[in-house]
Amino acid sequence: MPPQGRRRRPTQVDIARRAGVSQATVSLVISGGAASDQIAESTRQAVLAAAAELGYSANVAARSLKGGRSHLLGLYTFEPVFPTDQRDFYYPFLLGVEEETAAQGYDLLLFSSVTSAADRSIYAGGANRLKLADGCILLGRNVRREELNALVQEDFPFVFIGRREVEDGEVSYVGADYVGATSAVVAELHRQGHERILYLRAIDDTEPTRDREQGYREGLASAGLEVDERLIQGLADPADLSVEHVLHWIGGYGVTAVLVEPTEDNRLVDALTAMTDSERVRFPDDCSIALLGEPPSWTPELRDWTRFSLPRAEMGREAVRMLVDLLGDAQPASRQTIIPCTFVPGDSIGPAPAGPALRR
Repeated sequence: MPPQGRRRRPTQVDIARRAGVSQATVSLVISGGAASDQIAESTRQAVLAAAAELGYSANVAARSLKGGRSHLLGLYTFEPVFPTDQRDFYYPFLLGVEEETAAQGYDLLLFSSVTSAADRSIYAGGANRLKLADGCILLGRNVRREELNALVQEDFPFVFIGRREVEDGEVSYVGADYVGATSAVVAELHRQGHERILYLRAIDDTEPTRDREQGYREGLASAGLEVDERLIQGLADPADLSVEHVLHWIGGYGVTAVLVEPTEDNRLVDALTAMTDSERVRFPDDCSIALLGEPPSWTPELRDWTRFSLPRAEMGREAVRMLVDLLGDAQPASRQTIIPCTFVPGDSIGPAPAGPALRR
């Protein structure tokens, strides 16, 4: 479990008190080298045990660098995200992080700490293992909020790829402009005559989902359209999306376009593909569909969905630049950057149908 409340980083003085030795002895043990040979093995083990209990991390490379810096940047993911091919959703993020880390003259250290239950945890074993690096880039959807809170309270330098909030303090992050991108999609649909636009949102209350909903509402307001709360709906299982849903929305609510929030796997895209192959509803003639983001593993042979593209590689690069800036500040303060997305026109939207059966 992460530490509760505000916790300062343990020092060599703390280790000396815990082990019952002098700070000079601790320094010799921690720094290693020939000078440490004069320390009795029992004393050395006591110092190392105290350091481990207190969560003190000293990187071997850091011992020889002025200021105690390791010149290592960490990369921690809250779930397995390393891609099997270049089409994977996370690949551009990781590529951007790797490229910018090298450009900044740092090495990159991958963290994959797990608990006994095989759940990823920054505090696996009770200590913040990220301290092996000078600072860390964090990435992933399944965020442990209590661990982000703990990192903020520890003043550990980190930057999250994606907008994230915590209860106590502020997180430094580089996020995508889901608000502006979603609003732009609504504007494009309105330009093509659509006024009854349904937003199919994720059921979990995350920052990206809240941002998309804000963009949906702002887009409607900018177009002079009122928000019909019935047209904001969640779907527990994306694989359940069917033609029957669309027929209900068209007939019951006069919907002519649907905005869909992509999921982290391809189930939603598979359901959409199966649905658009149906002859019962013509897409986009009867109903337009736009994705509020990108499918996880989109390839050109799949349908060319109208969507917006996240600046994933640039987000990775900017996160590294932000982290390096934080490390260079004597009194670092949290920073937030939002990067615009790119509208990608496709063949899944068209002019609003004029038939009375598709209107309320």
